[in-house]
Amino acid sequence: MNPNATVALHTGHPMPVMGLGTWQLTKDTEETVQAALGLGYRMIDTSSDYGSQPGIGEAIKRGGTDRSSIYLVAKVEEMDDAYDATRRYLDELQTDYADLMLIHRPPPTSAGEQLWSGLMRAKQDGLARDIGVSNYTTGQIEALIDAGGEMPAVNQIEWSPFGHSQAMLDYCRKRGIVLQAYSPLTRARRLTDDALAGIASRYGKTAPQILIRWNLQRGTVPLPKANQKHHLEENIDVFDFAISDEDMASLDALNERYSALGSLPYE
Repeated sequence: MNPNATVALHTGHPMPVMGLGTWQLTKDTEETVQAALGLGYRMIDTSSDYGSQPGIGEAIKRGGTDRSSIYLVAKVEEMDDAYDATRRYLDELQTDYADLMLIHRPPPTSAGEQLWSGLMRAKQDGLARDIGVSNYTTGQIEALIDAGGEMPAVNQIEWSPFGHSQAMLDYCRKRGIVLQAYSPLTRARRLTDDALAGIASRYGKTAPQILIRWNLQRGTVPLPKANQKHHLEENIDVFDFAISDEDMASLDALNERYSALGSLPYE
């Protein structure tokens, strides 16, 4: 595994094994994304409510990295008209297509069947190469499929050793859905955990690097956020070591369904 490694979606399209999260990355977004691309990041994750889309668009436009080698993940909101919103967000991003367009979260009273229909239309028209969901339970994914929709390529959910679900991972593997991990660094709230620090010390790595590497070895796709160059460098420097089976089990055992927002909502 290396920074250029990819995972195959069930559609056959490749997706980088890790990316850059941009939630609340509203200051110096353009410079941060350009720095990330220069370090070898090739996947950028955004959403309209992050406030980072215009800066990402400028970074792609002004940077020296060809658009075809950048994997861009964007999201429609639960109250959007998914098709119209896709067009609007692509305009903000100054690009003709998203590599992956997600429903950011399910609407309060449904699984978002109408949103999913709009995303399928966007994919058909070439506005998105693949489509998926975020913050969905297994039951909500099944509802989309039962309504005549295609299988989501991705479910993006909060995921770390402190909060994860083996049942969700097993379900996604069975269905051929790739699990993307947002907030894989617990928004820095669990980085001082003693058990995590002990494992990091054994490998001569930092706690964030252990959390990212745990995701990679679990087969999930981490999207760590960073807005300082040394953190960008730190987060991508995770391909020169492997966590032992014993230490992976110890990290798994830290699970308490922790979420930065409370308790994980998915099964």
